[in-house]
Amino acid sequence: MMRTHRLLRLAVLGLTLAWTAPTMAQSFEGLDLAGQSKKKKKGSSSAKKKTTSTKRGKGKQTAPAAEATAAPAPETAAPVGNPATPPTTTTTTTPVAPATTAPAAATKPAAAPQGGGLGLDLTSDSDKPPAPTMTFDAVDVSGKTADRQRLDAAISLFKNDEYEKAAMASHELLGDPKLQGLHTEARYVLAKSLYRMGLYHSSLGEFSKILAVGPSTKFFKTSLEWLFFISRKTQNETVILDEIARYANYEFPEKFRNEFRYLLARYHFVRGRALDQVGQTENADKSFEEVKRLALTIPRTDPFYPRAKYLEGVAFFRNGTRNKDAALKRGNTDVLASVEAMKEVVRLTRPQSGRTGEQAKLDKSLRELAFMQLARTHYGMQQNRFSIFYLNKVERGNTQWLEALFESSWANYRIGQYEQALGNLITLSSPFFREEYFPEALILKAVIYYENCRYRESNLILQDFEHTYLPVHDELDSLVKKNMDASEYYTVLADVQKKNKDGLEKNGTDVLLERILRLALTDQDLKKTNDSILELEGEMDLFSNKGDTFKYSELSKQLLEGLKVQRTHLISKAGTMAKGKLETELGALKLLLANGLRIKFETTTKEKEFLEEQLKAGGRTAIVKKYKYSVAVADDQLYWPYEGEYWRDELGTYQYTMTKGCIERDTANRNIQSAGAM
Repeated sequence: MMRTHRLLRLAVLGLTLAWTAPTMAQSFEGLDLAGQSKKKKKGSSSAKKKTTSTKRGKGKQTAPAAEATAAPAPETAAPVGNPATPPTTTTTTTPVAPATTAPAAATKPAAAPQGGGLGLDLTSDSDKPPAPTMTFDAVDVSGKTADRQRLDAAISLFKNDEYEKAAMASHELLGDPKLQGLHTEARYVLAKSLYRMGLYHSSLGEFSKILAVGPSTKFFKTSLEWLFFISRKTQNETVILDEIARYANYEFPEKFRNEFRYLLARYHFVRGRALDQVGQTENADKSFEEVKRLALTIPRTDPFYPRAKYLEGVAFFRNGTRNKDAALKRGNTDVLASVEAMKEVVRLTRPQSGRTGEQAKLDKSLRELAFMQLARTHYGMQQNRFSIFYLNKVERGNTQWLEALFESSWANYRIGQYEQALGNLITLSSPFFREEYFPEALILKAVIYYENCRYRESNLILQDFEHTYLPVHDELDSLVKKNMDASEYYTVLADVQKKNKDGLEKNGTDVLLERILRLALTDQDLKKTNDSILELEGEMDLFSNKGDTFKYSELSKQLLEGLKVQRTHLISKAGTMAKGKLETELGALKLLLANGLRIKFETTTKEKEFLEEQLKAGGRTAIVKKYKYSVAVADDQLYWPYEGEYWRDELGTYQYTMTKGCIERDTANRNIQSAGAM
């Protein structure tokens, strides 16, 4: 009976264990938060993998898998100048929280059960450790810290195209020194958000801070890629040249490598020209040698090759013309290399049926520049007919067209084609181009009339030249002599631009300053810097169009302050360039005025000699005669006499007819030729 009772107790105990076992297992499963976290992460990873493999729009690539937040996911290597835009939606890969961050209190593992065998805890209640207190606020079911969740929330806002909110959320994290471990990633989200908002210069400032940390951060490589996106959005690519040059020793992603080499060549080209201007020839030589070296590293099939080849050609030309007399005697190899480089550019930029849009526009512009450089090279080598040939290749109405007409006038004058030279000058003097700056045009016109014994007309033209450009000279001289800071020189020009933009009434001094402004902006480097300043000011105005929450935030205040600092730096740079340009042009204008006086003296002397001869001969002596001429034109042309009116469709087609000139035209005095061509 005793044995039976003991067996019955064991049976009851077994039933009790069988009944309670599932309950205990369920209880332990609910408290194993570490296991739950792993399960959650596994599911998250699976979801991310699925998202990463999702197909994107045409030409876009998914973000690198190693990125903690959305990498720029650059597009497939875009053609030159065809602005590649980062994708509008970006894949994210959420990283595990940093190891240094303590896990939430609720994730503390449960105490190991005591006893053996079945795992029953048969100790008394007084021996048990206190049960953990569970509060839902303290439980991080995703396995992430609260700080990590804040950053993920900013990333989520970015993915949902709420860029203003994403920027402010990221900036808030940057303001907390306790979150130093998340600052780089938060700044990365901020930089991308600013880019999406069209605040490109502000975005560049944030990416620069990430790059300054160095390659130790996983965002270094992709931040370099974003520099290229920004360069394609800004009017002046030189705003990022300094930034790119800082990281020249790092290996860029392959799809951007050739673009990087071209931009680095541009950096050395601009630097070399600046060094030449201040007389540091040896350092300039090194920069131009680097231009040629970098051009050789770009494959011929790459879209950036023609642009790099153009820089190489200009670098060769610069070296070849440093000793012009020697180049004329021996056929300088550098000059020949420059010519071949420009011919290669022309071949590579021929219009093609499959090339349209921005790429075609850039090719056309580059092709024009190559023609102009070829023309100037041949003109410098006194091969005037070749120079005219290339200048005629510049299409009517294009950017370089007026400059080509003017330079063609000098080349035509050199070979005695006065009628064509004067026809070009008629176009330049038309009301359509009244604001353009071509002071030499009047000098050339006076020289041509002098060559044809038309002394009275030559003197009238020189008087017109003095009346127009002597006040410009005086104003330039006054500006240069003022002891102003570099930025003040730019401020003078900026005031004129503002009056033009606002349509304000201008006095006589303003009109002179406007001519000086146009003169200064003929320097392409200054023009691009000026464009950057205007672009910065436009970006500052964009803040007023944003939502009130963003507009009046601390982030906006800081960004505006940063833009003001950039603007001040660019204004100082532009002022230095403007002062140098004004000094150069003042010297050139002084020389033109001196040549004008020389021509005027020669003209007056010739006219006096003619009058004396006429008096001696009793008034029967003549120094001019009527020329025989024809109005016949080609079958595809129509002769239409010029009567002082101008029509746009006639510009560039004028053919001036010299109806009278020297009796002995071949014996006309040409001693003035070299002076006029200076």
